[in-house]
Amino acid sequence: MEAPGDGAFVIESVSPRCADATALVAGLMAELARRYPEYEAGGVGNVTPADVCVFLIGRLDGRPVACGSLRPMEEPGLAEVKRMYVEPAARGRGLSKGMLAVLEEHAHGLGFARVRLETGTRQPEALQLYESAGYRRIENYPPYVGNSISVCFEKRV
Repeated sequence: MEAPGDGAFVIESVSPRCADATALVAGLMAELARRYPEYEAGGVGNVTPADVCVFLIGRLDGRPVACGSLRPMEEPGLAEVKRMYVEPAARGRGLSKGMLAVLEEHAHGLGFARVRLETGTRQPEALQLYESAGYRRIENYPPYVGNSISVCFEKRV
């Protein structure tokens, strides 16, 4: 995938334990800690590398700048998007939309009919991304039920 108006943006599937994945997730967790200081490291919906079936990294001109993953949910045909992140310096180029589209392609290819995700009320750019990508708001699913700063979405893929 080519980033609009910039260098090459390449998305690849990697191990969630590789150094680039670990560094990007650390950046995501640091940002979430700044936005939601009331939550412990890992947040409400913590995910481990063993939980995911797909972990993607986006490289802009060879440099890892974005990530996202899928984990199967208990309900058959349902996956959850996790660890969506674009480094601040690489934002505003449509990279997150590209990452999300490739995650959806993977979900469909793996036989998932729907994907869900959770984001927070203090992430207006994420809310806008998911709504513009055709996700519809749903009631919070576990473990987010009753969490007033969580917003959950779902989409058929």
